Amino acid sequence: MYKKWFILSLVVILGSFLFAPLPSEAKEKSEKETAYVDVSVATLWSEPDITRPIDAPSVGNPVDMWQWTESMSLDQKLWLVGNLQTQALYGQKVTILEERGNWVKVAVHGQPTPKSELGYPAWMPKIQLADESNFAKLKENKSFAQVKDTTAWLYDDKQQKVEFKEISFNTKLPVIAQAGDMTLVATPSDDMKWISSEAVTVYDSQQEIPDPTGQDLVETGKQFLGLPYLWAGVSGFGFDCSGFTHTIYKANGITIPRDSSVQATHGTPVAKEELQKGDLLFFAYNEGEGSVHHVGMYIGDGQMIHSPNTESTVEIIDVFESDYYSSEFSGARRYID
Repeated sequence: MYKKWFILSLVVILGSFLFAPLPSEAKEKSEKETAYVDVSVATLWSEPDITRPIDAPSVGNPVDMWQWTESMSLDQKLWLVGNLQTQALYGQKVTILEERGNWVKVAVHGQPTPKSELGYPAWMPKIQLADESNFAKLKENKSFAQVKDTTAWLYDDKQQKVEFKEISFNTKLPVIAQAGDMTLVATPSDDMKWISSEAVTVYDSQQEIPDPTGQDLVETGKQFLGLPYLWAGVSGFGFDCSGFTHTIYKANGITIPRDSSVQATHGTPVAKEELQKGDLLFFAYNEGEGSVHHVGMYIGDGQMIHSPNTESTVEIIDVFESDYYSSEFSGARRYID
């Protein structure tokens, strides 16, 4: 009897070792945890640990977005295509889906996609997240300051002598106090910081953001003219085509899908001869009959503003006078009344 019990116990113990997950394996979270982006812009990757040495400024905490984007050659930027998925802004909420070493797979809230009902899923360094419960409460209950400049600085002091962090357009942080030309905001893990009141708009709630007109959307987009393209970009440091349109609408209180192919299936279809400012224009392979590969925004008078490709910057073109875009036009969608 004792011998049988001993053998059975040995089998159970050995089995627990043999079938235990290795530390390097991705572990799916049994209970989904939420956290907040703790860097000015978090870049999300298709897989963990695929970054190159030149990507170092984008994967630490803090990050230096300008150093990263301006140091890459064209070929190095082209390598990002397919290796990046999206980005998330300072203070943005994510749900942690998996962990693998120093990396986590997260779903970015507020970026609708068929890939996950929680938000856009991809990998990022764990060091770029904070899980401060106090910040979470402030995000839920406080008015917020939304950055309206392309980028803006947070400061340690009200006198703007000590720079803390350069943050992006459309970043939203809880407001603690307003003092004349400066606004005090909460941050995910570094207490309170100051920002110029001229760089932000303060809202009591998301619902308080006024419904935009087409011209409002056009003016929002025009402030980024000349900004270099960045694959997967959703910030004032660089946009891809759908990150540009997604962010323009998001900053004006309207959440649309993250990717162009999905943006092209939502909203209201619009005929070419009925286009209005703010409508999204879509372009597809096979002379407009294949899969959607690009999106821009109509600004009136036959013109479109868009973030075209890695070799270019945000620009305005006469869209239907271009042989390329005219031949690949596949339709338009409207997201405002």
